[in-house]
Amino acid sequence: MNEPRYTAGHHLLQDRTAVITAAAGAGIGGATARRFLEEGARVVISDAHARRLKETEDALTAEFGGGRVTSLPCDVTDEDQVRALFALAEQTHGRLDIVVNNAGLGGTAALVDMTDEQWTRVLDVTLNGTFRCTRAALRSFRASGAGGVVVNNASVVGWRAQAGQAHYAAAKAGVMALTRCAALEAAEFGVRVNAVAPSLAMHPHLVKVTSEELLAELTAREAFGRYAEPWEVANVIVFLASGYASYMTGETVSVSSQHP
Repeated sequence: MNEPRYTAGHHLLQDRTAVITAAAGAGIGGATARRFLEEGARVVISDAHARRLKETEDALTAEFGGGRVTSLPCDVTDEDQVRALFALAEQTHGRLDIVVNNAGLGGTAALVDMTDEQWTRVLDVTLNGTFRCTRAALRSFRASGAGGVVVNNASVVGWRAQAGQAHYAAAKAGVMALTRCAALEAAEFGVRVNAVAPSLAMHPHLVKVTSEELLAELTAREAFGRYAEPWEVANVIVFLASGYASYMTGETVSVSSQHP
């Protein structure tokens, strides 16, 4: 089994300011906030869960020092809250350089039994939320004239079919299409828009609530025979946000062997 080795920071995002949604806790958003800080960035983190968000802010501030971590609860289905989040980033740091749209909502339901509410809720958080935050990012970048980067969190499910995931797959396929279209429009004012597509990224809390049988089945599909650590996805987000990806835009990068 391939065992991952954590990579030290190399100042790839030095003095950049980033907004990261759904960044409370042990998942991809939290891992991305940590990796960005290790790469020298300042982060404005948000999440719909205010208590967990504050705990995350306090923990990161204790480790990386004051002035580099700011938080604001944000429900990405609420346009006023999205606007407040981006206003805070600009007011606190005077600029915005990177936006990571990580907020998403899953669920399992057969299409024949799926309710309108189940469908709409997943689409509103996962696709519409990414749209609202991307729109806010592009408005900020266009006004500043200094360029910028957007990285969206998609999923390999946006490429391939999976029973019980029609709403989530449709939303993530939409994120991919949104990424491509936004990239073409944003290139005019020097902004890059890309996405990552993870497959199976797990953390200890998630492992605890996943049956051993299901986890074994899912990991068996992966080339390395294991799930990805959230920070491994975050590493790819760092790359896309950095100058090393300066000519990449409109791309969705698979963080898995399960690209169709």
